[in-house]
Amino acid sequence: MALEKKLKIAIGGASGETGMSIINALLDSPDNFDIIALVRPESASKPVYQDLATRGVSLKIIKFSDIEAMTSILTGVDTVISCLTLLQVAEEHALIDASHAAGVGRFVPSFFAVVCPPRGVLTLRSMKEDVLDRCKRLYLPYTVIDVGWWMQLSLPQVPSKRLDAQISVPDTIIGADGNVPTAVTDVSDIGKYVARIVADPKTLNKHVFAYGEVTTQNKIWAAVEEATGETIPRTYLSKEDAEATMLQLKEVAGKNPADMPSLFKLSMLEYKYTWGIRGDNTPEHAAYLGYLDAKLLYPDVECKSVGVFVSEIVEGARSATVYKNRDDHPVTMLQGKV
Repeated sequence: MALEKKLKIAIGGASGETGMSIINALLDSPDNFDIIALVRPESASKPVYQDLATRGVSLKIIKFSDIEAMTSILTGVDTVISCLTLLQVAEEHALIDASHAAGVGRFVPSFFAVVCPPRGVLTLRSMKEDVLDRCKRLYLPYTVIDVGWWMQLSLPQVPSKRLDAQISVPDTIIGADGNVPTAVTDVSDIGKYVARIVADPKTLNKHVFAYGEVTTQNKIWAAVEEATGETIPRTYLSKEDAEATMLQLKEVAGKNPADMPSLFKLSMLEYKYTWGIRGDNTPEHAAYLGYLDAKLLYPDVECKSVGVFVSEIVEGARSATVYKNRDDHPVTMLQGKV
């Protein structure tokens, strides 16, 4: 679908899983988008960015501490997309301030996760809402995009360990009885939706839920069992046990905010609690919370099903490993420490 006007898109955190999915989709429509990757000086020589440059992405070296210089780079940009991690909150705030000063037409904050109430359920969601509040205080046009839980984080490993190399962050515990509906998305499909959303005036100053499929943990685990012929032992997490453990972890975090392993464990447990026990992460709850449904907006966008995704992993056609060669990402830094 050709746009009337080519859009200039700048992306912070372009080398991550979400950032690369978005860039790949934007590059698939060269007549619609000019793409800028915002790169820290120490990252500019990394192979991932050099590869992006050869594919037609413009690399702009930035220092997040230099708002004036960032403002100059962002002047004339239609949309800024943040894929920064929550260890980079100060940097995202700086990117918001520079986007506002440059007159950017749309800012997409780094949400790209599950749907849940804005506060009181998920600590990381509350932090993201603080970022959005900064946009609103500046009346900076925005679009929030959430994508559900990643399929890459939804697969259990099997007793034979044949999938261990393909699954870097396995699903290890089932919330409630395993039948809680939740929306999941293959990371590689995120960009397809983002390319449509940022070109659509209907999504300005809105929340959009862009997901692949609604399923349950039991269905995902059963799909892995069917594809491998193995029986996977189950461990279940009740609502009461989850709440008690979260309370303990919050007490630890309150005493030592620098205890990153405990904070990571709390965050992952809160995620499981919201999508696997409370059942927040569904199109119905998203509609209540004011989200637009990307499946209704863009019914022609095709997303990978859980069944196909599982088959590809089991057959070795692809990997569910995330954050490969990203030693600076919190998931990578804390693997094996929680």
